[in-house]
Amino acid sequence: MDRVYLDNAATSYPKAPGVGEAVKRFIDDIGCNIKRGVYKSSLSAEEIVFDTREQICRLFNFDKAENVIFTQNITQSLNFLMKGFLKRGDHCIVSSMEHNAVMRPLAQLNAEGVEFSRIQCDSFGRLNPEDITEQIKSNTKAVIMTHASNVCGTVLPIYDIGKICKEKGIRFIVDSAQSAGTLELDWKRLNADAIAFTGHKGLLGPQGIGGFVVSDEMANEMSPYITGGTGSFSDSEEQPEHLPDKFESGTSNIPGIFGLNTALKYVFSIETENIRLNEMKLTGTFISEVSDIKGVMLAGIKGTTGRTAVVSLDFKDLDNAEIAYILDKEYGIATRCGLHCAPSAHKTLGTFPQGTVRFSFSHFNTMEEVRYTVDAINRIIKRY
Repeated sequence: MDRVYLDNAATSYPKAPGVGEAVKRFIDDIGCNIKRGVYKSSLSAEEIVFDTREQICRLFNFDKAENVIFTQNITQSLNFLMKGFLKRGDHCIVSSMEHNAVMRPLAQLNAEGVEFSRIQCDSFGRLNPEDITEQIKSNTKAVIMTHASNVCGTVLPIYDIGKICKEKGIRFIVDSAQSAGTLELDWKRLNADAIAFTGHKGLLGPQGIGGFVVSDEMANEMSPYITGGTGSFSDSEEQPEHLPDKFESGTSNIPGIFGLNTALKYVFSIETENIRLNEMKLTGTFISEVSDIKGVMLAGIKGTTGRTAVVSLDFKDLDNAEIAYILDKEYGIATRCGLHCAPSAHKTLGTFPQGTVRFSFSHFNTMEEVRYTVDAINRIIKRY
């Protein structure tokens, strides 16, 4: 095979059908800004942007399109949420499976007087919700947590955590980078105050577009991370308070929003559950066949229950980076090797500092590609 793409946890490929055409159509045929002009093309672009907000509402079973905020990516979204909400003297709680999109902003906030507690997950990346309760303090303001690990695919019990947050009066911020588009995220049952999302992974859209949905209550308690022109209330030098303008200063990535709009409609046409079933069928076959290979350790959950289609392997007596290089150079298989911007997760899983080779599947992958990859791994192992 010329190319087998297994790095979908970083960014999906291929994108949903029509995404590239949608981006091109905006650039070639529309090309204007929104929220500023009152001419026809500007208003037609604004209609697509608003429709995309409504599609995001549908994705998360959320009710208020104006509370869908667009950003460049989920890292920016998490920065908006954390830095706009947490203040000196506050305390928050995270898991030991978090990505640096959470931990680096939190490290910066910690240096400015924000405390945090890290709930230790087990060696499979699983979290006991009761451990959250033990870490709650009088100044605890938020729990910030990934829905699924980008390293090993373990799904965290965010619905149980949401219930605890609601009972304790604590804000709950969910990082859906590895779950939106493949796992259910129901706002009405989740008890979240904000869900951060990105368009370029499970939603099968282009890079450079993400965002967050936020409750009115939390939005009112947040200060805008970036301020500037919004096209509204231009007679004032103060940032507008109404949504989405409070958090959407400057020119948005409108080509990216057009692409995301097309991608979301494709995801809905296939249905999230069908996407997940197909991905887990591929994942299950891969796990079953690599588990018998001597010298290969699977990080995280050994089966398909409680996980996503992200699988990390540690080639114990070999150089993981060399394995990834050979897979690409000799077999055309694209993976990601290293610590995956999640050192805390690797420490939890026992794969720090060597990291792992990560294989992440999409529903566009095939069983033939899975078996080709397993065969390639076997051939490489036998070489040593």
